[in-house]
Amino acid sequence: MNNPVREEEWAAWMRSAIEGDSYAYHKFLTAVTPHLRAIARRRCDQFGASASEAEEVVQEVLLTIHLKRGTWDSSRPLGPWISAIVRNKVVDSLRRRGRQVVVPLEDVVDTLESHEGIAVSDQIDIKHILEKLKDPQRTIVQSISIEGASIRETADQLEMTEVAVRVALHRALKRLATLYSEHAT
Repeated sequence: MNNPVREEEWAAWMRSAIEGDSYAYHKFLTAVTPHLRAIARRRCDQFGASASEAEEVVQEVLLTIHLKRGTWDSSRPLGPWISAIVRNKVVDSLRRRGRQVVVPLEDVVDTLESHEGIAVSDQIDIKHILEKLKDPQRTIVQSISIEGASIRETADQLEMTEVAVRVALHRALKRLATLYSEHAT
């Protein structure tokens, strides 16, 4: 993020959202989504991935921001935290599709902090969100986005084709994004 005024505004909304302000959260998500889309497209282009992959990454990033917003250290800049999530989700997406990805060390220096895992409140939040999905979408999101399984592994586990798993994942992430925007208003 190269705009310090915008970043501070987003950070203020995120702080309020963490404290329970759903209006601030809605404003944050509405403002940040086009930025996420631009970063995801740029990263996917960099690695030769399609625009549809970039859109899937955006949906996964929004889900991750929602689930892990409580892990953001509000005394630190928001931009590197968001950029790290996008970078990680792009890499995850490409690896799930069987591509080897090498991320330059300088791209991750700002985010080489210890991660404490998922807080109990976030685990409850994850469970609540997943309950809104029907199977097999719930199982697919759990397997791929939370447990880190590949599309192929998930397809084998559910006795589905990889294409069917990708379609179900995309639809599930789209459904979750809709639920977030409805909940935030």
